[in-house]
Amino acid sequence: MKLTNKFLIGCAGILLFVTNVFSQDVSIKLGKNEIGINQYFTITLQVENDRLKQYSEFPSIEGFIKRGTSSSTTTNYVNGRMSSTQSLTQNYQATEKGTFLLEPFFITINGTEVKSEGIQIVVGEAVQRQARQNRVGRDPFEDLFGGRSEPEEFVDIKADAFVALSLDKDEVYVGEGFTATLAFYVAEANRAEMRFYDLANQITEIVKTVKPGNCWEENFSIDQISGDPVTIGGRKYTRYKIYQTAYYPLTQQDIDFPSVGLKMIKYKVAKNPSFFGRNRQEDFQTFYSREKKVKVKELPPHPLRDQVAVGNYRLDEKIGSEILVTGQSLNYSFDIVGEGNISAIEAPNPDGKDVFDFYAPNVTQQVNRSGGKVRGIKSYDYYGIPNEPGTYALSDFFKWIYFNPATKSYDTLKSDYNLTVTGESRKNLSIASNDLGDFYDQINTADNELNTISGNDWFTIIVNIFIVLTLALTAYMLFKKTA
Repeated sequence: MKLTNKFLIGCAGILLFVTNVFSQDVSIKLGKNEIGINQYFTITLQVENDRLKQYSEFPSIEGFIKRGTSSSTTTNYVNGRMSSTQSLTQNYQATEKGTFLLEPFFITINGTEVKSEGIQIVVGEAVQRQARQNRVGRDPFEDLFGGRSEPEEFVDIKADAFVALSLDKDEVYVGEGFTATLAFYVAEANRAEMRFYDLANQITEIVKTVKPGNCWEENFSIDQISGDPVTIGGRKYTRYKIYQTAYYPLTQQDIDFPSVGLKMIKYKVAKNPSFFGRNRQEDFQTFYSREKKVKVKELPPHPLRDQVAVGNYRLDEKIGSEILVTGQSLNYSFDIVGEGNISAIEAPNPDGKDVFDFYAPNVTQQVNRSGGKVRGIKSYDYYGIPNEPGTYALSDFFKWIYFNPATKSYDTLKSDYNLTVTGESRKNLSIASNDLGDFYDQINTADNELNTISGNDWFTIIVNIFIVLTLALTAYMLFKKTA
């Protein structure tokens, strides 16, 4: 009996939970469509039985400007059951009298896309506002519940924050990478309330402005903005990285980064806050970064200065076997590992010198962008065939030259493997395979298919026979005459 009661209570609890979950609802409510020019038109987002966690941007209305938001939460108990509604209202102020059309629009609320069919809004003359008054001439509850007839006054709180474009190097060689990071910094002591505004579109425009035309780019692709603590000049800040990328200059031309602006939503606060009144007002502030410059230097003199890669690299090589027989396949992997522009690395070009036949390699690469650095590996898998017996150092065939900016010098990655090749020379075999022999040796390769002689071919044969007979007859007559 006790077990049955517990089971029923558990089922009831589960049913109540499921009912509450599926009773959640999101909606869009539009305000009155006939207002005075001194009144607000409103769009309200409502979430029932849940919190308003996220929402997309409110639409723009021609003839109106946005004038801040307000929020409220209501909770009801009916027959022992609780229901709640959370609302967020965007206020719109008309700039002139007239009739305006709010087109149908969508807003995503807590991950759900909600559609509003829009409405026609009529803006007329200013409406006189009347305050409720008691016998003394003042509503005793208006101060407590925010029912003042006079306009609310909001004050601006100075933001202790800034936006900065930081560079890990201010001087590089042609081809040497440097990292640029655009971030928003908020001091620990900041009291102004702010949030990001239309960040995706802002970043797109910022990238267009700062991206140099003479650089290869490796973007770090910041998908989610989160704060991390930093200390600058002894003060604690929270840093929000907005954009980070590595640039590799392709020409000897200095790189100038102009000042860019980041527009933030910044709230003003009510001078005399009330319990149920609107205690903040949405406003905007744009923060600007300082200009930056990177000096680009030419690489030191070298015959391959315009072709070599720049970075800090090492060689990781693998080989199938160091002992081979002529004609046996050679499998060799030449892997370049390190920090630099991995994508732009060119493959070593081995010269077999008639001793080896090397074929174009299979190429794979892995690029890791983290910690403000670009590192990775580029692998070249070669296939070759030895033609002559002997002992060979692979370094005579495989070498790769690069410039190391840390040591300010050129360096060479080359193989440490030595090959021992046994067997007969394949040089004569190679010549024989290309020699068709004399005329009679071609009999085996000739086509023995019978072909029909056409009319033109018969005419040619007859003419040739006639010419031969004429020449023979002429020779005979001359011989007989001289005799």
